[in-house]
Amino acid sequence: MNRRQQEILLLVSQKGFVSIETLAHNFKFTPQTIRRDINTLCDQQLLTRYHGGAGLSSSVENVEYATRKVMLQKEKQLIAKMVADHIPDRASIFINIGTTTEEVARALQNHSGLRIITNNLNVAAMLRCNPSFEIIIAGGAVRPHDGGITGEATIDFIRQFKVDFGIIGISSIDADGTLLDFDYHEVRVTQAIIENSRKVFLVADHSKFDRCAMVRLGRIDQIDALFTDQPPPPHISTILAETNVTLHTADPSVPPKTLAVTTI
Repeated sequence: MNRRQQEILLLVSQKGFVSIETLAHNFKFTPQTIRRDINTLCDQQLLTRYHGGAGLSSSVENVEYATRKVMLQKEKQLIAKMVADHIPDRASIFINIGTTTEEVARALQNHSGLRIITNNLNVAAMLRCNPSFEIIIAGGAVRPHDGGITGEATIDFIRQFKVDFGIIGISSIDADGTLLDFDYHEVRVTQAIIENSRKVFLVADHSKFDRCAMVRLGRIDQIDALFTDQPPPPHISTILAETNVTLHTADPSVPPKTLAVTTI
């Protein structure tokens, strides 16, 4: 998948449906080139062809892990650095499943004395080389496609702890501030993380705003801070301000006083 195809996929993920004409205008390519890109993405079952454009393949199934891992990687790294700057040494942390939370784990590698509890085997593998860390892996069923661990045993394990920071990813932030995801079992683990964290940091790149997903995780007012790469849509910014959720964005042009938030 080339960069243009990644951007097409992200745009369709945000809008639900985008016409060939709009894509050609946005990316400054001929409609024929855009059609070939869409055909490629449809062949990979990432999009569905519709008359005059393309839409999401499903609101109940996420993009494959291997594809998500390379999508918006630089943006996820910016988010991860901001989060790492807000985590002190010798803190206790939950880190859940997700490609953005994995970037956060990578950004934490040079911290000292962290105690990390995770249901993500990729996170554990990344952080195990720091001898000052204590890494605790939740029990449960391992998903072969992404190394995530879920199930009743995972939830029971998470509930044994009360940590300083819960770092969670999400698949969608709906227009009304509802947090959504695709996997019911994964959502239940994340809910347990939220309930047992003194502060909850949500990490989400801009493609997650107003995206479609099926399973309700919770509400945006259950988190303490949102870390993202671009300013959210105005209606999301309003909800953040009304619920006193701190916004950290990698975009230095966002005026803090206008949004009643902090910026990095």
